[in-house]
Amino acid sequence: MAGREYLNRQAATLLKFAQTTTDPTVAAGLVEKAADLKEQAEEPRAAMRHERPMLTAEANPSGLRAAKGTIM
Repeated sequence: MAGREYLNRQAATLLKFAQTTTDPTVAAGLVEKAADLKEQAEEPRAAMRHERPMLTAEANPSGLRAAKGTIM
């Protein structure tokens, strides 16, 4: 997942593009995407951590297993 600063920079860039375009449909799409990126930037980092399981090296065929409390 991209970091908060990156997402905020991308949102700002989209808003600048939205201000320069003369097509209202394009401008609305850019503003909507910027809002989505801002929302992603505000999501707590803890929630993002649970998207992928943490793996630990323990005895099994692949040599990896999910840490306790994660879902594979």
